[in-house]
Formats: sequence, structure tokens, C-alpha cells
Amino acid sequence: MKKENDFFNDVYEVVRQIPKGRATSYGAIAAYLGKKRGARLVGWAMGSSYHQQGIPAHRVVNSQGILTAKMLFDTPTFMQEKLESEGILIKNDKIQNWKECFWDPEKELAL
Repeated sequence: MKKENDFFNDVYEVVRQIPKGRATSYGAIAAYLGKKRGARLVGWAMGSSYHQQGIPAHRVVNSQGILTAKMLFDTPTFMQEKLESEGILIKNDKIQNWKECFWDPEKELAL
């Protein structure tokens, strides 16, 4: 269990680094942490973070920029509202300027 907790904490540390107005994907976080096929594990880690202070979970979406976790927040519109308040354009639960908003931890952070 400790190993899983360590991975979850590593995920949260990466998520804390995502700047306002940017977003990343579960897969990008997994790749950065050395688990290229670990997007679902990142999703699992994120599942327990949606109500934690200091973890901007709203900035993590799927690989196409879709707000797949929106129902896990306090309200179904919370995730979109938070992203839009940071200047990210959302339409039909998808980030419209995904390429411009995408934050790649492999390029932005040094291990």
C-alpha cells in the first residue's frame, strides 16, 4: 500500500505545479512519472483529490481535453467554471484551445 500512496502523492505534487490557465492529461502525468500506460492509475489517484485543498484537480482532463471527471466535483459545472475563471474556453465539456492550454510535465518539470 505504501508504494501506491507514494505514487498518489507524486501525482498530487505534479498537479500542484500546473499553472493557472493551463491543463494537462492523466496520461501526461503518468508518462512524466514513468508509467506510460498509467493514465487510469493517475485517474484513480485523482479520484480522492477532488475535494482536497491545494490540489487544482480541475486542471486535469482526458487526452482530448474533455472534462471527464466533472461529476466528481461538488457540482457538475464546478470544473468548467474553475477552468473558465482561469481563461480556458470550454464548449460541450471540452477545452476548445487544448493545444494552447496543454501543459506537458515532461517538458515543464525536471525529474
